[in-house]
Amino acid sequence: MRPTYKDLQLTEVGARDSDGGRQSSEIDFGDNLEDVRLLDSYAGDQNDYDHRNAGKHREGPGEKTRIQVRVTGMTCAACSNSVEGALMSLDGVVSASVALLQNKADVVFNPNLIKEDDIKNAIEDAGFEAEILQEQVTARAASHGTVVGQFIIGGMTCAACVNSVEGILRKLPGVKRAIVALSTSLGEVEYDPSITSKDEIINAIEDAGFEASLAQSSGQDRIMLVVTGISNNLDEKMLDEILCNMKGVRQFNFNKTSSQLDILFDTEILGPRDLVDAIHEQSCGNFEVHVMNPYTRMVSQNLEESSHMYRLFRFSLSLGIPVFIMRFVCPHIPILNSILLAWCGPFQIGDWLRLILVSFVQFVVGKRFYVAAFRALRNGSTNMDVLVALGTSAAYFYSVYGLLYGAVTGYWPRTYFETSPMLLTFVLFGKYLETLAKGKTSDAIKKLVELTPPTALLLIQEGGNDIGEREIDALLIQPGDVLKIVPGSKVPVDGFVVSGSSYVNESMVTGESAPVMKETNSLVIGGTINLHGSLHVQATKIGSETVLSQIISLVETAQMSKAPIQKFADFVASIFVPIVVTISFTTFFSGVLGAYPDDWLPPDGNHFDFALMFSIAVVVVACPCALGLATPTAVMVATGLEPIMRAQKIRYVIFDKTGTLTQSRAAVTTVKVFTEMDRGEFLTLVASAEANSEHPIAKAIVEYARHYHFFKDPNVINSPKNESNTNTEWLLDASDFCAIPGRGIEADINQKQILVGNRTMLVEKGISISAEVENFLTNLEENARTGILVAYDYELIGVVGVADPLKREAAIVVEGLFKMGVRSIMVTGDNWRTARAVAREAGIQDVRAEVMPAGKADVIRSFQKDGSIVAMVGDGINDSPALAAADVGMAIGAGTDIAIEAADYVLMKNSLEDVITAIDLSRKTFARIRLN
Repeated sequence: MRPTYKDLQLTEVGARDSDGGRQSSEIDFGDNLEDVRLLDSYAGDQNDYDHRNAGKHREGPGEKTRIQVRVTGMTCAACSNSVEGALMSLDGVVSASVALLQNKADVVFNPNLIKEDDIKNAIEDAGFEAEILQEQVTARAASHGTVVGQFIIGGMTCAACVNSVEGILRKLPGVKRAIVALSTSLGEVEYDPSITSKDEIINAIEDAGFEASLAQSSGQDRIMLVVTGISNNLDEKMLDEILCNMKGVRQFNFNKTSSQLDILFDTEILGPRDLVDAIHEQSCGNFEVHVMNPYTRMVSQNLEESSHMYRLFRFSLSLGIPVFIMRFVCPHIPILNSILLAWCGPFQIGDWLRLILVSFVQFVVGKRFYVAAFRALRNGSTNMDVLVALGTSAAYFYSVYGLLYGAVTGYWPRTYFETSPMLLTFVLFGKYLETLAKGKTSDAIKKLVELTPPTALLLIQEGGNDIGEREIDALLIQPGDVLKIVPGSKVPVDGFVVSGSSYVNESMVTGESAPVMKETNSLVIGGTINLHGSLHVQATKIGSETVLSQIISLVETAQMSKAPIQKFADFVASIFVPIVVTISFTTFFSGVLGAYPDDWLPPDGNHFDFALMFSIAVVVVACPCALGLATPTAVMVATGLEPIMRAQKIRYVIFDKTGTLTQSRAAVTTVKVFTEMDRGEFLTLVASAEANSEHPIAKAIVEYARHYHFFKDPNVINSPKNESNTNTEWLLDASDFCAIPGRGIEADINQKQILVGNRTMLVEKGISISAEVENFLTNLEENARTGILVAYDYELIGVVGVADPLKREAAIVVEGLFKMGVRSIMVTGDNWRTARAVAREAGIQDVRAEVMPAGKADVIRSFQKDGSIVAMVGDGINDSPALAAADVGMAIGAGTDIAIEAADYVLMKNSLEDVITAIDLSRKTFARIRLN
């Protein structure tokens, strides 16, 4: 049984080489992290239910060899299908699976029947470039036994903490790769479970002074469940007995407070759905079991951490404010000052109060800093906790020493009790703000996760017939399951339609606003919404294989990868604490040895007190460490990294026309009647004929006519039954309807023929077109509009102008870019007349028309020759070569393959305003980093 969810691995969004071209999906994290992929091809034998997209498999006798081939030139799922088809047509190929995201093909073949060169030639004959990757296959096989675990790490405060954890993890035996992200408090470790275990990794992190817990693992032998219905010890004992007697369960732990059940099981014996069903059935339905989404766990832990930091901050502030008032306010209030100066034993009342309050702050609130600092020093590393502990301890213990010194000698040196609580309060406030920032950064992942429904309707089949249905947790769906998608519900996983037809709204994933018709064998995407009909969908991709999970992986990858400026900050932070401590000690000993002039000393002061005060000041000022803390937070919020660095220097923005500057939908802009016929009557005739057509232009005409009648006839507006846009009572009856592809439509209304179409259609039907109409059509075309001619009873009666209207924000965005010093260019495959009209309306001066997709990339390179940074904004389909060639690719309303593969930015709102936002965000992010 396949696992319900898998590990989320790493890939780079839009990796580039030095020439600005796109490289393979790899990230360079140093010697220990090479070639980290988003989705590795599934290497084991498996039943493949996706006969459209997934790799094909067929049995063959004799010896088998597996190779991987790098395939370049693929831009969409159709390309991957072409490669698979070419490979499967070869005699001797047993199975072929193409991973579009990695540009790789995994091929199993019989070496006695076919050679590697034959496979390479077959791919090249299909129109793509191929390269045999023998070395990568060997490396892959060597690490086949490794798993990737994702761990939630708490207590990290700066880049030095990250370096410490990464260093410790990489030293563990069996650990192949390790990367830690401060912004998300996540660590991803690839390790050999036969050498080291998850618990040993967690213990190593905790020994380093941090908190750790497993979020998820590619081993898929652990699952976190939420069990409801356990109300007493008998129920808990029943659960223990069920799990103890269940074959395949190796270990389990039930937390009664949170109702969370953590189970370690053998995937060869037991599957997640079998596990959940067994608990429910053997408890006679008393226990309800649900799978806990790992992302939900991360969000809940972020909330807990934020709440904990807020409580500590509030407690420290509540005790620190009285200390501050006693030190700076009370001396100016005679009554309060006299009370504080009253003696109580060896000390004044004010000294007792300060000592008690500050001791609570120092050792209750500050305990976490002491523990973290001790563990860091024990592991031979330093972090911000060391500075905080050192600075506050110096101020606190010197103040205690001053009190004792005064009680013994009668000389009362100045104390600094207020320094400790105020410093801890400010640091905790910074920590609280940081946890809030992390939570906001995680909102992108949270919202993506929420796109998928929590449950799904599983059809129970027997002998190919549906005998029932049951509601299951969406995380328990397995490949091959047939799911029922009712109108208005979301598609839980990727798959294809086995029966039914409906329109599906895919805008939340693709950005395309128009619903897409889905029929038998149509592919569906998890997270999209079924609008009208009922669909039966067979699941083909689950967990990390789905499109939505891959997008989530990209977000995580951006958060875990580091820009060069961040790497520099990490290096500085790693040596920052030792340098600060060294400077502090130098300051202290210099003062003690008399390096400071006597006139610097305060009245009744001495060199020791003055040197100590200066050394404490060095540590206190350095404690917040803006370089180590603010830099990752600023980059974290932006989550774009390399593209963000390039976006701040953009000089040219090249726009595609259709679907980018325009709305990519038909709309009526002009109506001209050339006879004595009333305008309303004309629109009624045209709409009545077009109402039977599914063409987008036909729908635009009917919609325009409907709105016209709503405004012209008050009775239509006020009638309750006509409030719906679906009302058709005003339309005339049309018979003998016929759609002529590439021409238009014809029908009979009132026993007279009506023709609605282009010039060619009317000429073929013998309808004459006057010079007046020709001039009107030419004027429409010069303004980027299409003329639809209408003839009724063999007479041309009018023209309807239809256009793809410019987006409302297009002209404003072009003007805004100009003010930012960025030049806008429009490149399109459309004709010059239409291109100039659209560019004129958008305010763009430089236009390149009748350019093929490959030519768009050449245009971009021409602007890059002088070293300028060029951005390409396109719809992500025909613009994929240009998106890849640009320094910064921005896909608007992109198809899923292009959104992941070609662009650096995916502007999911389908708004051009986000182009300005992206550039402005880049500039402000790096301005903030430099300021820090």
